[in-house]
Amino acid sequence: MLTIEALKEFGADTETGLSRCMGNEALYLRLAGTIASEAGFERLKAAIDANDKDTAFSEVHALKGVLGNLSLTPMYDKACEINELLRAKADADYPALMNELIELKDKYVKLCS
Repeated sequence: MLTIEALKEFGADTETGLSRCMGNEALYLRLAGTIASEAGFERLKAAIDANDKDTAFSEVHALKGVLGNLSLTPMYDKACEINELLRAKADADYPALMNELIELKDKYVKLCS
């Protein structure tokens, strides 16, 4: 079960996340719980696997926004790293970076169950 304490242990900035939900803990937890099934991760992975950097940029940018609004800092930071590399059209090991993001998501999903 997702709790504020579990989110803090994950590294989320729950104080900021809660403030964005006007202090409504139930709302914050409900919204944070939706990340476990967020389809943007799969769309991003598919774009990276296809070496489609334009689509990958769009997907990671949207995902970054969702993660940032909920202050899910570890995943947000990794999404920012990928976002900036794609924005610069840099050569990078995007599959490895995606694997790091998926590992963070998998850790997060465990919090939600």
